[in-house]
Amino acid sequence: MGVMDLSVVEQVTRLDAWIAEGGVAVLTGAGLSTDSGIPDYRGPSGSARRGTPMTYQTFTSDPIARRRYWARSHLGWRTIGGARPNEGHAAVARWQESGLLTGLITQNVDGLHQAAGARDVVELHGNLSRIVCLDCRELTSRVELEHRLTAANPDFAAVATTINPDGDVELDDDELSGFTVVPCRSCGGVLKPDVVYFGETVPADRVTRSFELVETARTLLVLGSSLTVMSGRRFVLRAVREGIRVAIVNRGVTRGEPYADMVIDAPLGVVLPNRGSDFLKTGA
Repeated sequence: MGVMDLSVVEQVTRLDAWIAEGGVAVLTGAGLSTDSGIPDYRGPSGSARRGTPMTYQTFTSDPIARRRYWARSHLGWRTIGGARPNEGHAAVARWQESGLLTGLITQNVDGLHQAAGARDVVELHGNLSRIVCLDCRELTSRVELEHRLTAANPDFAAVATTINPDGDVELDDDELSGFTVVPCRSCGGVLKPDVVYFGETVPADRVTRSFELVETARTLLVLGSSLTVMSGRRFVLRAVREGIRVAIVNRGVTRGEPYADMVIDAPLGVVLPNRGSDFLKTGA
């Protein structure tokens, strides 16, 4: 899709004016990172691309499942860790630099907003670049862990077929044989990516801060999220309750449509670099 149709151009021009007014709270989802090579959980139809991702309960209670996860995530990190921000991330960072945002909230765990220059990002679901020990709570870097996993598994030669937004990959179980999981260096405890798994609760302080950013906004702009789960949709509901207008740019189905003042169904990679004006390109 290289050219937007007239109706989308008109919507984008209207959105352009809303952003130029300032007071925008931005909420981003996996759809913003697809142009960086990280696929989202759902296609344009809104249906899930794969089974349910790893749950917290399974990770903490099943050593075999935990080993399976780390083997797959070890491969997936090569894509997540090497991903670079795209024009969408750069656009949001420019809005923030221009003083147009009340805040930036992301459901993504890839750290690409910060890599693009954004500051004070509320990472609802954490960040894959950090590792937490579930026993002593020490935080360490993913880079350090990757060096340890590589050293502990010198003969691990499996090849990933599909990667997911949480850094997990599709991998046949017969390729997992012998993979060694390393413990916390400080206490020998269980290591986990510092991200919120399905079945785990988003820390209350992040939720509170996100509500504050939404409630002080003139516009809530959702980029690349189907809003299928309540983790993100609750902010749209709060905006509606507070009389704050909602705009959504997403490819395909979104559960926020009944509440939105504007929904642009188009790829972000087309919409964001090709605004109705030059606002996004200049940041002015």
